Amino acid sequence: RSAQFDVVHSHLDWLPLAFAEHCRAPLLTTVHGFSGAGILPAYGRARSSYVSISDADRAPELDYVATVYHGVDVGGLPFTDKAGPGLAAFGRIHPDKGTHTAIEIARRAGRPLTICGIVQDERYFAEEVAPHIDGDQVVFLGSVGPQRRAEVLGESTALLHPIAFDEPFGLSVVESMVCGTPVVAYRRGSMPEVVDEGVTGLLVHTVDQAVEAITRAADLDRAECRAQALKRFSADRMVTDYLAVYDQLVRN
Repeated sequence: RSAQFDVVHSHLDWLPLAFAEHCRAPLLTTVHGFSGAGILPAYGRARSSYVSISDADRAPELDYVATVYHGVDVGGLPFTDKAGPGLAAFGRIHPDKGTHTAIEIARRAGRPLTICGIVQDERYFAEEVAPHIDGDQVVFLGSVGPQRRAEVLGESTALLHPIAFDEPFGLSVVESMVCGTPVVAYRRGSMPEVVDEGVTGLLVHTVDQAVEAITRAADLDRAECRAQALKRFSADRMVTDYLAVYDQLVRN
């Protein structure tokens, strides 16, 4: 049915690329990640245009037509002007996400921490996270729904994001900023692109720097944080960016 459309836009992995030669309309693929380095030649050979979700996540082997940052449903992330003293950590419980590091940062800052996310690495959770959960200084809520997510983020002084890998984007970071809650993140992967230093958060390299940054993050203008996040990461902005890419493909 591809001939019935102006553009076919895939958000899947490599499989649709195997049929790219049969696609009668321009094929656009947003690369959300590769199933493995060995699959890159399939991308290089396929008759598809590519969009990256951050400049940091681009593979040198591929040509990209654009970078389109994720957009979020801002209606489900209300603004919270006054936050409590606590910190938040959102994301899968895995060494990559640095959950244990967030616990250490919060402990040394003397602030309570609320952790939300699925347990992806059971051993890591049992050894590095669970022993610190006391229901007071360290609270673990598991996977939470949209309403609770917004409440936890909005009520926090800052979101801790001490990642141990080059993260392609980081939706929880954007969701936090939309609520008005600034981010203290490790300067890795896409974080320098996503976080506007001194406006929506602060970028650091170490636990010591993160502890110090929490005090500065608490002084950031939460309304300005939200305004900048709305400007850069709303779903409407994402749609506008993709429509521009579609126009480009159709004209060519």
